[in-house]
Amino acid sequence: MVDSGWNEPRPTALLVLADGTAIEAHGIGAEGEATGEVCFNTAMTGYQEILTDPSYAGQIITFTFPHIGNVGVNDEDIETVNMAAASGVRGCVLKTDITDPSNYRATRNLDQWLKARGIIGIAGVDTRALTTLIRTKGAADAIIVHDRGGDFDLARLKAEARGWPGLVGMDLAKEVTTAQTYSWDETSWQWDKGYGRLESPRHHVVAVDYGIKRNILRLLADHGCRVTVLPATATGDEILAHKPDGVFLSNGPGDPAATGEYAVPAIRQVIDSGTPTFGICL
Repeated sequence: MVDSGWNEPRPTALLVLADGTAIEAHGIGAEGEATGEVCFNTAMTGYQEILTDPSYAGQIITFTFPHIGNVGVNDEDIETVNMAAASGVRGCVLKTDITDPSNYRATRNLDQWLKARGIIGIAGVDTRALTTLIRTKGAADAIIVHDRGGDFDLARLKAEARGWPGLVGMDLAKEVTTAQTYSWDETSWQWDKGYGRLESPRHHVVAVDYGIKRNILRLLADHGCRVTVLPATATGDEILAHKPDGVFLSNGPGDPAATGEYAVPAIRQVIDSGTPTFGICL
């Protein structure tokens, strides 16, 4: 095992990579186990937005910044439109334990929120060393486990990590997309007013939701766009039936090749119609 430096008498969480590397530390958030692809994020702020970004579905996020949780969480900064717990990250890896929040907007601490969302976490890990490993060898398949009793079957966990099929060929857009068409007119948050509403739209944009973030929709509204959001599986005919001034293709998780089996024909039809089309991060 890799020594994380955690000083508890007994580790309550493990991160086991497909290559057999096992990192032991302190469990946070929900108890249980989950498989996923370990990735990293170097941002110093915005951990709640990252943890609810649908683009990270199927992944275990390693935060390189050590102080995660220090501003708590709230219900306003969630990025996903699909609130199902399964539509987000599989787990998170932190350097230090979660502290009590100090932020006037916080409604609960991060540990409580992770438990409510069913997200498994591990704290006390040298996240920068883990990130260096990922940068050197590439994203790693892994299993993350939290058991307050510290009872782990390491041989089984290594086999589970090795046996996970990975994200190749996995169409996760269907898991995170909206189930129904809806309209969006909410604008960006301002410290003295909160979120606003678009009053005088100048354009009509259809957004195809492959895992869209709320803040992208807010930015479109900031620029005068009334947005109609359609599910990822929308056909070209369904998109064009709304007579949009433009079509936005959202960010999303999983393997783009798998999503492209139904998305590409729809996108091709939209482009061939001459409708302005733009996108981000799929």
